[in-house]
Amino acid sequence: MSAAVPAATDRLGRIRIDGVSKSFGTRRVLDGVSLTVEPGSVIALVGPSGSGKSTLLRAINHLETIDAGSITIDGNYIGYTRHGDRLYELRESEVLRRRTAVGMVFQNFHLFPHLTVLENIVIAPLSLRRADRPAAEARARELLARVGLAEYAEAYPRRLSGGQQQRVAIARALALEPAVLLFDEPTSALDPELVGEVLAVIRELAHGGTTLIIVTHEIGFAREVADHVVFLDHGSIREQGPPDVVLVNPSHARTRAFLRHPTATETPESDHESPASPINAPQV
Repeated sequence: MSAAVPAATDRLGRIRIDGVSKSFGTRRVLDGVSLTVEPGSVIALVGPSGSGKSTLLRAINHLETIDAGSITIDGNYIGYTRHGDRLYELRESEVLRRRTAVGMVFQNFHLFPHLTVLENIVIAPLSLRRADRPAAEARARELLARVGLAEYAEAYPRRLSGGQQQRVAIARALALEPAVLLFDEPTSALDPELVGEVLAVIRELAHGGTTLIIVTHEIGFAREVADHVVFLDHGSIREQGPPDVVLVNPSHARTRAFLRHPTATETPESDHESPASPINAPQV
């Protein structure tokens, strides 16, 4: 099933997913998924646990390889190069360079515990020589102010609440000015009283013109911020469209069944039994 999200522009951040499949052992987690996301769109990926949402998100950023199909951002492959009709995986150094077009916010923050909040944000721009230290620090302070944490620049992550750490992670993802931001269940590791502060930051970003793809079980939030909702089940797109259609008056029986059981939307995503992330630290 494929559809183009409306409102194409000449901005960066266009994602094209063509026939993507992925299996872990004998289990097919993604089954021929196709989707086109136009620049500036806000997409919510919803569905039951194990439906493939997180795997699809991680495939966009080449944190998961794919078995078939292709994914491009503004016409460029993140983890592959094409020669003729075949795709070949790039060296990790080239993958990292291309991945700077995509910011990602994980469930569990992945901040460096031995670095201050400010250093967590400037490390990527400095390592990639995107800015000198004064410029990188100035930008980091701007981003901390944007997420409401200006006074925590010199603090260490252990002194922050989970909600504050996640907001730092969002600021870090913005530091390289990516064309695309990916959110993998950004509130699932938080205590309920901290969820609102993180959703408020994402809500503000949704109006900023950056392409956002959000894997979420917060159905009310998805309806509020998304331009387009994609419902996945057993690795396939069962239904997609405007949130007021998919989440209020869905046409597919499986979507209706899912929405009738709100407790199912509170379980963290688990597409397979491998570790939640193949990386142990932020991307730089």
